[in-house]
Amino acid sequence: MDDWRLIDMRIEDASTQMAIDEAIAYARVSERNPNTIRLYRWNPSAVSVGYFQSILNEVDIDACKKFGFDIIRRITGGGAVFHDYNGEITYSLIAPDDDPKIPRDIVSSYKLICGCLIDGLKELGVESEFKPINDIIAGGRKISGNAQTRRYGVILQHGTVLVDCDVNKIFSVLKVSGVKISDKAIKSAEERVTSIRKYLGKDVSFEEGRNALIKGFENRLNIQLNPGELTDYEKTLVTQFKKKYQSNEWVYQR
Repeated sequence: MDDWRLIDMRIEDASTQMAIDEAIAYARVSERNPNTIRLYRWNPSAVSVGYFQSILNEVDIDACKKFGFDIIRRITGGGAVFHDYNGEITYSLIAPDDDPKIPRDIVSSYKLICGCLIDGLKELGVESEFKPINDIIAGGRKISGNAQTRRYGVILQHGTVLVDCDVNKIFSVLKVSGVKISDKAIKSAEERVTSIRKYLGKDVSFEEGRNALIKGFENRLNIQLNPGELTDYEKTLVTQFKKKYQSNEWVYQR
């Protein structure tokens, strides 16, 4: 059983969270840090878009300003996501891309890492399954979306686990192509998305969700997660990367 570092439930703004993920990935290639799992939440709530997406096409910028939500561009691909402080646990996994535990094949690596979430959800009583290429569904509805990049000789995968879901908020900040905001559209979206609380029909705390996800990662990867903090080198990198994530040149490049 290998030891990995757990950076546990940090609550930060969007630019800090994305800077931390990239800093850990950058440091990992020079072996200046261990393999790492992060669990975190976004405060304020935020919208993130995939690296190749257009902010103007995907995000209602005025609505985000009105509600005080951050807008950020990820270094990973995938679609636009609303990260609700009151509804989501986000995770990231960072390891060398030649780590024997992680398949080199993209779909296989998604399946393995998403399997950690599936095991964690099962701890809570949520039966879910992997839906290629990067989703997890429970009861036929999406409960987790995931994105991945491989750079610096490292795999970085991060994604969402919905503890709760407010579809009205999603519609208020994301531009859903060809769909007008209406009771019918909201109902349709609610039929495609679920959360831990909705699936189980009861309140589940973030601490319960966090504990279950830790078990899922440990069991599926056969690792021991040891609580840790960012190294001084990583903190320096976070400061550098944060400037990028806060810049309009990065966020609005497309």
